Parts: sequence; C-alpha cells; structure tokens
Amino acid sequence: MIISSIRIQNLRTHTDFSHTLSPHVTLILGRNGSGKTSIIEAITVALQGTSFKGSDTELLKYEADWWRIDIANDEDQRVVKFDPSKATGRKQFSVDEKHSYRLSPAHKYPVVLFEPDDLRLLSGSPTRRRQFIDRFISQIDPTYAQALRKYDRALKQRNNLLKHQTVNTDDLFVWDVAISEYGAVIIEKRIVYIEQLNSQLNATYNTIAQSTDTVSIHYSHTVIGDIKQRLMSELHTRIERDRLMGYTSVGPHRHDIVFVFNAMPALSVASRGEVRSVVLAMKFLEVDIIAESTGRQPLILLDDVFGELDSDRQTHLTTKFQGRQIIMTSASSAATIDDAMTITLE
Repeated sequence: MIISSIRIQNLRTHTDFSHTLSPHVTLILGRNGSGKTSIIEAITVALQGTSFKGSDTELLKYEADWWRIDIANDEDQRVVKFDPSKATGRKQFSVDEKHSYRLSPAHKYPVVLFEPDDLRLLSGSPTRRRQFIDRFISQIDPTYAQALRKYDRALKQRNNLLKHQTVNTDDLFVWDVAISEYGAVIIEKRIVYIEQLNSQLNATYNTIAQSTDTVSIHYSHTVIGDIKQRLMSELHTRIERDRLMGYTSVGPHRHDIVFVFNAMPALSVASRGEVRSVVLAMKFLEVDIIAESTGRQPLILLDDVFGELDSDRQTHLTTKFQGRQIIMTSASSAATIDDAMTITLE
C-alpha cells in the first residue's frame, strides 16, 4: 500500500490539514506542539484501527464536535469518523464505502512505528516491553489481538470483583477460566515470536554495531506442560493475596522481556550506544518478520526519532528502509533524507 494523500479534520491541534504524500519519503517539519505526531497518529488509526497514544475522545480537538481522517492510497479509499454525539458513541470506518465500527483484519495494513520512547525499550517499564511485543504479534496474527482483548476484559472483571470484600471463589471462577484460556494463548505466542526475534537478533545487532558482542532476548516466564492448567493453579494459589491486594497478581499482564548482553543483563552492562543499536536491530527485525509473515511491506513511520540517533545509526536506518514508503517527522531541518518531500507545519 502506498498512501498518496491524507486529510485530517478536528483531530488534536489540526482543524483541517490536507496534503499529498511521497511514495518514497515524506518529511514533516515543525516545532514541538505543531501537530507532527498527530499526523502519524491519524495514519495509524486509519491503517490499524486504533491510536498508539490515546482514546478516540482524546483525539478530538478542543471544543470540536467530531473528527475525521481521510486516506487515499493505491488499494482503497478509507475514512474514519468519530462523533461522540451519535447513539453508538463509536468511531466508524469506511473502506471503499463499506462501513463498520471496527477495522477488520483484512483491512488492517502493517505499520512499523519508531518513536523516541522506543529507544528506552530496555530501560523502560515491563509494560513498554509488553506493548512492543503485543503490537508486533498482533500485526502478524489477528487471533492474538482477539485473545488480548478477551484477556483484558476478563482481567478487568476479575479485578473489579477482587475489590469487593464479599467476593468468593465461585464468583471468580468464570473469570479464572477466561484468564487461563486467553492467557495461555498469549504466553504461547509470545514465546514463539520472541524466539523468532532471538534467532536473528545477534546477527542483526552485530551488522549495525560492527562488533562481536552477543545479544539475546528471552521471555521472563517459561512454562512447561499445560499452560492453561498452570495459570488456573497459580490463580487459585494466589487468591488470598489477590483479595488483599485488590488485583490479579499472576498472568501474562505481569510478564516481561529480558535482554541479555554478553551473558549479563543488558541494562547493567551495555553502553547507551549499544542499547540504541539493540533497539535499532529490534526495529529492523520487526519490519522483516512482518513483511515475511504477511507478504506486505509495512509502512514506516519515524516520529521525531532521527535526531536521537548518531550519523552511523541514521545511515543504517535510511539504508535498511530504502525502497519502502517512509513518513517521518522532525523538529529540525537537519533531519533530511535525499529526495524527501518536505511538509512544514506552522
């Protein structure tokens, strides 16, 4: 898919923004707060169905009644509209004039977003690393995204019950079953795809860093045997603790991805530059595996990340993504790529 133009109305800081986009590289320049990231966010909503930053209501421009995104590309025409005054209170997708309230897997298009927060993948919270792996797998396997939604719904219901003083085991059982069922799917798929990343990470890292270091990633929880039954057992064992704490203390929502550098915890021994090369390698693998698994070249979105990298890593980035459509933002005019179409926001 090549996006040829975009129009955004009443979304965050934009009242009405429209522009054609390059099939190669589009560079969006503007000061902080000018709405650069909102354009990236709008593209993600149109192609993936959800924002990476906020809820539908949070996207709405202050004092506006509705927002709308129009995307023209070489495969279809798509529109996303959100009007909270409507009876459904939900955003509506139109792809070639076929309407729905959820973007179907068939109409989702793979997107790889690289933003400054990604450079803190190793130092950030486990939540950040779970979000990374969950977004990655969801673009390859639609059943994974479904399992995540159902798991989150069951977890919310169980946590709500745990806050009641009178809750008993029977009340929790139905949600324990759901958490165990969907949690097992999440854990199994995380392990599979983390191992796929792991099998290529070291070679990719050393190509970028020009080193002989060893880098690997691992899932924090290895479960032998029946994962669903193991989760059920853990939930039962921790039930008194969970009652006291008021939340569910076991399950994939508590797991992590562990980075190892030269047989030591990466964050303890890797330099800032080495950490950035690890993250860059992860992004490169994300693009390659998504393309291989889906048969579609993902759209590359670089949100104010170019200036965070030194010249060598900038070169690796532009060389790796050459031949793909790239939409990038920057606050600095120094962040240029040859033959890029430049859009300047006031």
